[in-house]
Amino acid sequence: MPTVGLLYPGHSAEDDFPALEQRISGAVRLPVVITSVGEDAHRVDALLDIGSGARLADGASQLSGAQPDAVMWACTSGSFVFGPQGARAQAAAVADAAGVPASSTSIAFVDALRHLGIRRVAVAASYPDDVAQHFVGFLTDGGAEVVSMGSHGIYTAAEVGTLEPSRVVDMVTAADHPDAEAVLVPDTAMHTLAIIDQLEAAVGKPVLTANQVTVWKGLELLGPVPELPGLGALFGSRR
Repeated sequence: MPTVGLLYPGHSAEDDFPALEQRISGAVRLPVVITSVGEDAHRVDALLDIGSGARLADGASQLSGAQPDAVMWACTSGSFVFGPQGARAQAAAVADAAGVPASSTSIAFVDALRHLGIRRVAVAASYPDDVAQHFVGFLTDGGAEVVSMGSHGIYTAAEVGTLEPSRVVDMVTAADHPDAEAVLVPDTAMHTLAIIDQLEAAVGKPVLTANQVTVWKGLELLGPVPELPGLGALFGSRR
C-alpha cells in the first residue's frame, strides 16, 4: 500500500486525511505531521513564515518514522505566496529533506487541471482578497484562466476549519461561472474530502479542493492514480 506523508500546518482540518484513509481502507496510507506555525494568519508575511524551509525540514524529519513513499506540503497559501519558481524550490527542498519525491498543494492544483484538460476555472477562496489574488496569479502562470473569483475574507485557518458543509457548498455555488470548466477551493484548512460528490453535484462540473488535489498529487508522484469513490472527477478520469 502506498504511503503519502503529509506536512500540515497547525490545526484546522488535518482530520480530513485520516477520515479519508478509513473510508478508502487499503488504498493509501496518509500519515500527518503537524508543522510549526508562528502566526495563524492569512497574511503574506505570516504565510511565508509558515512555509519556511526550516519549518518544513523539521516536519520532514518528524515524518521519517512513517516511512513515506512520497511527501506533500499540504498547504496552498503557504506555497503559492512563494510564486511558481519559489513553490517548486520549496517542494524540491522537502524532497531533499525527506529523501522521497515531494510536491505541494499549489503545484497539485496546476497539475490536476492539466490532467483533466481544464483551462477556465472559477475560484472559491476562503482567504482575504489580497491573498486570493496570489493564488489567481499562480494559476495564471500555470496556464489557467480564472473567469470568476470569490474571496471570503476569513483571516485564520482555525476559523476555516469550523465551516459547515452547507457553507462550503454555498461558497462553491456562489463562485461558479457559466464559462468555468471547474471550481477550485484552495484551502487545506477547509473540510472537503467527505463532500466532493456533493460539491460537484451542486455545480454540475468538477470541483477541485485543496485536500483532494493534495492526496491526488501525492499518489501521482508514485505512478498511475487509482480510481477512488467519492473523490470526484479528478479520481475518476484517466489521462
